Amino acid sequence: MRLLRANKNSLVFLFSESEKAVLLDILKLYPCVPPAHHRHRLQSQPAARDAENQRLLDEALAEQRTKTKRLLEGWLRSPRTFLATPAGFELHLRSGDFDWLLQLLNDVRVGSWIALGEPEELPRGLPEDETAAMQACAMELAGLFQMTLLEAIEDSAAI
Repeated sequence: MRLLRANKNSLVFLFSESEKAVLLDILKLYPCVPPAHHRHRLQSQPAARDAENQRLLDEALAEQRTKTKRLLEGWLRSPRTFLATPAGFELHLRSGDFDWLLQLLNDVRVGSWIALGEPEELPRGLPEDETAAMQACAMELAGLFQMTLLEAIEDSAAI
């Protein structure tokens, strides 16, 4: 994956077929951060008010996730998201799409880390448990896509 063009309104990245397939698989994992991870933490309020605030937070988060998931599914289905070219697939990102894509990848990365038990250090190899191995792979691949996207922008000096 590499940056082809960048200006203040859009970015165009070139992906190989396998890079595209892996990115799509990673994005389909969204959302990964468990709702329980987002807890209201004001200590100065009465318990009943704190419970109501938490309920409101949970409802807002659920609505936002549903909306984001629907937007993501539409974006992934759109024939304009990845355009086939002789060199591979061009991913066209408008100015707001870049940050949005980073946020989605971050959710998968952090959510996978949480599912692994929030380890301070990751093991060198894959965990023996298949589910944990898939979570470790998702975490690393989401991070790799984040890093590659950010490095491409930094190297381009276009933004």
